[in-house]
Amino acid sequence: MKMVDVGGKEKTERVAVATARLSMLPATLARIQAGEVEKGDVLAAARLAGVMATKRTPDLIPLCHPISISGVEVQLEPEAGGAGLLVRVTVRTVDRTGVEMEALTAACASALTVYDMCKSMDRGMVLEAVQLEHKAGGRSGEWSREPKR
Repeated sequence: MKMVDVGGKEKTERVAVATARLSMLPATLARIQAGEVEKGDVLAAARLAGVMATKRTPDLIPLCHPISISGVEVQLEPEAGGAGLLVRVTVRTVDRTGVEMEALTAACASALTVYDMCKSMDRGMVLEAVQLEHKAGGRSGEWSREPKR
């Protein structure tokens, strides 16, 4: 194993967007939205967890480069029908390597934080569909996930 040498690459603007879905009972989502969860503000905690996870990704993922993060946005959107939350994380940098791993790690940490704060009322929650949606910048250019048909 070895860490890829990115020293010869130029610093360029890069962005990555990742999502994670957390399915849950409609009653659980309603309590989250109403601010009625015993542990506190679930959405604020999940946003903060995403930002923190972005910054700690090289400590969690072997061979992942520590890079300068210029911005992180964590959005938590209720799904139609009240059966879950969609976590969407956008990470930006101007550096020699991309931020895909940071975005994916942040999406997972945000969803896991929701699970942790709500598990006492809904142990059947499922974290699923963690995926990269978009990346731009660097030698490989731009890529976006094709919409489901």
